[in-house]
Amino acid sequence: MACVHVECFGHYKKWCRSRCNCCVHCHSTHAAADPSRVHEYDPSIAPLHRVRHVLSGASLGSSAVPCAGLRLQYSSLTQRGYYPGRPDRANQDSFYVKTQFQGNPDLHFFGVFDGHGDLGAQCSAFVRDRLTDILAGDPRLWENTTEAYRSAFAATNMALHDSEIDDSSSGTTAITVLVRGDTLVVANVGDSRAVAGVWDGDRVVAEDLSSDHKPLREDERERLRQYGAMVSGEEDPDERSWSDDEETYKPDTPRLWGRDFGLALSRSFGDSDLESVGLIAVPELKVVKLTANHSFFVVASDGVFDFLSSQAVVDMVSCFADPRDACSAIAARSYQSWLRHGRRHGRRLGRRTDDITIIIVQLKDLAEGDSTTYR
Repeated sequence: MACVHVECFGHYKKWCRSRCNCCVHCHSTHAAADPSRVHEYDPSIAPLHRVRHVLSGASLGSSAVPCAGLRLQYSSLTQRGYYPGRPDRANQDSFYVKTQFQGNPDLHFFGVFDGHGDLGAQCSAFVRDRLTDILAGDPRLWENTTEAYRSAFAATNMALHDSEIDDSSSGTTAITVLVRGDTLVVANVGDSRAVAGVWDGDRVVAEDLSSDHKPLREDERERLRQYGAMVSGEEDPDERSWSDDEETYKPDTPRLWGRDFGLALSRSFGDSDLESVGLIAVPELKVVKLTANHSFFVVASDGVFDFLSSQAVVDMVSCFADPRDACSAIAARSYQSWLRHGRRHGRRLGRRTDDITIIIVQLKDLAEGDSTTYR
């Protein structure tokens, strides 16, 4: 039953900001968001079922973090993009969820990998498998997590270069969150994103756990230029300065240019042809101490965050008791946004969507147990 105090799936003007349970019970039973209803919020968008877009079923899992007194309840969903001219195009996103990582009940790993280029799907899967294998075998992971991550990212990128995959103009992002007791360790390369939902008074606000690696970011752009890189838009190659408002530049976002192609990322695994002009796979790391106000975190590809803000995603997650429903709702809303923006920008984007991958992890009190039943 929908909460009478909040428009859970559309506009947020009537948001319920109290700590009462009304929003928690917005969707107390597990019923994936109905894709055919998404168009009700924008009549110009065709219902999703008319373009053969079917949301994959979201999974549900739970695991304790004994030393922190937490229980993680998590859901994940990945959805291939809608490409009318390429119906057999593979989903280039991949993800990895491993509770009790290294056999440690207080270590839990969540990661999303978004491939790009002709061999993006292969790059994404390779990095997912190799990175997690290296981390799983590193005894430093608990005591010296950041050093273990830096080493694993470097070794994984080198292994991708040395593999049979031609990564000269293909690669992948990586956004990973390691729950280490009462701490989150976030490692990021590329423009996939992690964000936490944190109680602030009577509302849940977004706390970005990562910062996108794009040439639009001034510090990244300056780092690239130290390598002599050319950074410019695709449609306006003479553009040399940008503000931080990415929406202003869609779809002609600044790119890092090599000899044969441009990439809208400043950091990535693979893409070996761009390493000479500053592309790196060095992760930015952030360590966050969890508090009683941390409610959940989200890890997702840019198929979600290209057109939904961190706060919009947090608002939607806050509206659902079951993270599976939140995953499905966000995927459907992201899909709608891609089609709407594609229509607005014409041929440059077209009526298509990106691949979409979401992991939602709720942070619950272990002592309360699992009192919620999903049907």
